[in-house]
Amino acid sequence: MTSTTELSPSQWRHWRLEREADGLAWLTIDRADSAVNALSAEVMTELAQVLDTLQSTPPAGLIIRSGKAAGFIAGADVEEFAGLATPQQAHALVERGWHLFNRLASVPYPTLALIQGHCLGGGLELALACRYRLAVEVPGTSLALPEVMLGIFPGWGGMRRLPALIGPVAALDMMLTGRPADARKAATLGLVDARVPPRLSDTAARRQVLSGKPARRARGIAAWLNHAPFKSLVAKRVLKQVNAKDPLGHYPAAPAIVTLWSQYDGNALAAPQVIDRILTSDTARNLLRVFRLQERLKSCGKARDGVSPVQHVHVVGAGTMGGDIAAWCALKGMTVTLQDQDAARIAPAIGRAAALYARKLKDPYAARAAADRLIPDPAGDGVARADLVIEAITEQIEAKQALYRAIESRLKPDAILATNTSSLSLGTLRAGLTQPHRLIGVHFFNPVAQMPLVEVVQAGPDEQGIQARACAFVGQLGKLPLPVSDAPGFLVNAVLAPYMLAAMRQVDDGVSPETVDRAMTDFGMPMGPLELADTVGLDIALAAGQQLTQQAEPPRCLADRIARGDLGRKSGQGFYTWHDGKARKREPGTSPAGLAEQLIAPLIERTQQQVDQRVVADADLADAGVIFGTGFAPFTGGPLHYRNNKLHKTSTT
Repeated sequence: MTSTTELSPSQWRHWRLEREADGLAWLTIDRADSAVNALSAEVMTELAQVLDTLQSTPPAGLIIRSGKAAGFIAGADVEEFAGLATPQQAHALVERGWHLFNRLASVPYPTLALIQGHCLGGGLELALACRYRLAVEVPGTSLALPEVMLGIFPGWGGMRRLPALIGPVAALDMMLTGRPADARKAATLGLVDARVPPRLSDTAARRQVLSGKPARRARGIAAWLNHAPFKSLVAKRVLKQVNAKDPLGHYPAAPAIVTLWSQYDGNALAAPQVIDRILTSDTARNLLRVFRLQERLKSCGKARDGVSPVQHVHVVGAGTMGGDIAAWCALKGMTVTLQDQDAARIAPAIGRAAALYARKLKDPYAARAAADRLIPDPAGDGVARADLVIEAITEQIEAKQALYRAIESRLKPDAILATNTSSLSLGTLRAGLTQPHRLIGVHFFNPVAQMPLVEVVQAGPDEQGIQARACAFVGQLGKLPLPVSDAPGFLVNAVLAPYMLAAMRQVDDGVSPETVDRAMTDFGMPMGPLELADTVGLDIALAAGQQLTQQAEPPRCLADRIARGDLGRKSGQGFYTWHDGKARKREPGTSPAGLAEQLIAPLIERTQQQVDQRVVADADLADAGVIFGTGFAPFTGGPLHYRNNKLHKTSTT
C-alpha cells in the first residue's frame, strides 16, 4: 500500500479511515473494548460521521474491512435488542439501521465489503449496501441473516437487497432458516462477486472496487420472481411451507419476513404493526434468552491461558457413538486413532466418516485430508501419544474398568481419560484406577454430527481444572459443553426418562402413539417422545427408565414390544414401523385436553430436581442443557423458564 494520510477524528473509537495517494480509502471497523465487531448505536453513529467526512471529500473507492481476527461483523448489538421495552424503541432501532445503510448504498463512489470470517445479520446487511463484496476463502468465513433464530427479522435492508441480489427463493431460504453460506457457496449464489485467497485479498479488493463494473443483480427467472404477479405466488408457496413446519405459529418472525418482502418491499418501517408485534414479542424475548444461554455454554468451552489444545484423540470403541465421535474430531482438525477388536469392526465407522466429510466439506481435498486424520488402530498404539483418550465401549461396568486398568499406565502424564457413558457413575467406574481423578465423563449425544450439547461430568468439586480442560476440548469441536456433576442420568437423560415413560403410560391408557407425538410436536418439540424412544432403542429406554425413575413395572406397551423383539428403528418395528430411517405413522386422533402439559410436567419436575441436587449449577444452565440436549421448544426459553412464566401470568391474572 502506498503512503497514507490518517483522517480519523480523535473521537472515533470504532473506525479507522485511511486514504491512499490515488484516492482509494480503506475503512476498518475495530470495535473498542470488544473481541468482536457488533453494530451498537455508538458504532452506527460513528459510521454516519465517517460518511459525513467522505461526503465532503469523496474517495475514488471505499473498501470496508475488519480489524478483528474473529471476523467481519457479528451483527447488531444483541444487548440493545434485549433492552427494547416499548414499540417506540423498536421503531427507532429499525429506523437507525435502515436509513444509515440506505445512505451507504446511495453514495456516489464505489464501495466494497472485504469479508473475512463471520458476516452475520446487520453485518451482512451492511455488506449488501455496498456495491461489491469479496469473501476471503478461510475456514471461518460465513455469511448469514440469522435474525429469525432470535425471533426477529433483518430490518436494515436485508429483506430488500438480498432477494434483489440472488433472487427471492434463495434469499427467503437464507432468511427463514438462518443457514450460513461459506465463501464457496456465497460465490455460487452470487452473494459475493468472488472468493479470494487471503494473500490476494487486498489486491483483489483494490482491483474490484476500481473496476467500474455494474453491481450484481439477480437475472433471468430469479429476477422476474421479484415482481408481480410472480412475487405473490412465491410468497404464497413459501408461507404454506412455513405454516406446515409451524402450524401453531410459535415462531411469528418467519411469516413476517415473507409478508414484509412480498407486501412492503422489505421495508419494515412501512409496516409498524409488524415491528410492534415481532420485536417486543414473548418469542423474541425467549429466543434472545436462548441465544444468551448458548453464549454462556460457549464460554465454558473457551481454553484457559497456558492450556494447550488437544491435538491427538484416541477413541476406544468403533460402534455408532465411538466411530462418530472419532469422525467428528478428525473433521475438526485433530489427529484421531480409532481402536476396536479388529479392522473389520472399524471399517463401518471409516465409511460413515467418509460420508460425513463429503457432506460437510465440499472441497474434495479437505475431505481427503480429514479422512487421512482418522487412523484405524486395532492394536491401540495411539493411547501412548494421545492428549485425550475417549472410551466408548459397551455400557458394562466391569468391561470399562478392565479397559481403564489396561491403558492407564500407557497414558501420557497429562493426558485426559474420558468415558462417553450415558448413565454409569463415575465414582464406580474409577474404582481400581491409580489416579482416579483423571477419569472424567464426556457424554456426547446421538447423532454426534447433529446434536450440539456435550455433558462434561466431574465427580467432585476438586476436579474443576480437569473439567475445564475437557470443556475446552468440547469447544474445539464446535460443540456446547455443559458442566454437570456425577448423578444418575446426569441432566439430559435424567429428564427424558420420566417424560418418555409418561408418554408410554398414555399409550397404555389407549391413546395412539401418533396422537401422543403430535401433541408434543405441536407444543414445539422437534420429535415426539415415542418416536424418540424408537430412535434411541426401546431396550435402552427400558433400562434407562428402570434406572432413572425407580419404577418397578415398565409400561405395558413397552414391555410387550420388547418381548416381541420390536426394539424401534434398529429392528424396523417399535411404536412405529420404520422404513429407510423414517417412521411410518397413521393419522393422529383427537388429543385429550391438556395432554402436552401432562407430558412435560414430569420433565419440568425432574429438571428442577437436578438443579436442587446441584447436578447443574443453576436453573439457567439446566434450561440450556434441556434445550440443546433434547430440543425442548426454544420459543419457551426452556422448561423452568416456561414454568415460571406460566406461574407469573397466572398470578397476575
